Amino acid sequence: MLWRWLADAVLVVHLGFVLFALLGALAVWRWPSVAWLHLPALVWGAYVVLAGDICPLTPLEVHLRVAGGEAGYDISFIERYLLPLIYPDVVQGDAGRGLQQTLGMVLLGFNAAIYALWIRRRR
Repeated sequence: MLWRWLADAVLVVHLGFVLFALLGALAVWRWPSVAWLHLPALVWGAYVVLAGDICPLTPLEVHLRVAGGEAGYDISFIERYLLPLIYPDVVQGDAGRGLQQTLGMVLLGFNAAIYALWIRRRR
């Protein structure tokens, strides 16, 4: 049971990181110093999504699940948890990879627009 709780905790942290990478630029409007945390998170998140790499939190979660007697998986966090929520009818694999890259571009574009507006507003 402990392993499952730890795996779930890693999952929650991972989801929190994804949300921070996606929406952290909005927090910069209120707390400008958050940019020092958000920009590296954004760069890392965009790299992982666009390169098709796997975040180290994914293998950690899988390891904890397997240690707890659950089944593991061999795809990325985004393919496992987010794509089925966003695009439930899409088959994973190559189609999922294309959607993942699209999400990466949306991530960068959305945050670039928010930062551009923020910089413009501050001038």
